[in-house]
Amino acid sequence: MPVFDQINGLPVHALVLHAAVVFVPLLALVAIVYAVLPRWRTKIGWAAILLAIIAPICTYVTMASGSKLRERLIANGMSGPPLEKIDDHMGYGGLTFYFALGLGVVTLVMVLLTLRRPGNRLALPADLGLAVVMVALAALSGYYVYKTGDTGAQAVWGTSA
Repeated sequence: MPVFDQINGLPVHALVLHAAVVFVPLLALVAIVYAVLPRWRTKIGWAAILLAIIAPICTYVTMASGSKLRERLIANGMSGPPLEKIDDHMGYGGLTFYFALGLGVVTLVMVLLTLRRPGNRLALPADLGLAVVMVALAALSGYYVYKTGDTGAQAVWGTSA
């Protein structure tokens, strides 16, 4: 789609990637707090819902715009080791999207199931199970945001080995 390619000559990827870098870790943090501190659930439920929707969308737009940027770089003659670095970066970006999406879905499920329950809790096994999944997905999302950003920075600013 051309919408993911350029805006006024600038790659969309360069314009939107920081949204994913901000919103995915915020979702991870809010999800962990929501999972392990039930007494805070009424205070942060709205933020969890918003971030569970916004973070995966931002990550998808970043991933789609990165694909368009890669296509443009190949069309301009890029190949070899620089392209391999971009491909590594894109691999991490894809994993970031899937983990952020999973975290968003599980967070939405947890919030919607606990929203109007007494004490904002589910039965202990369900509450504990969802909390463990949320914390694990939050950790994986945070790790892959870091790896994606690091490989992207190395592809753009790093020196060739």
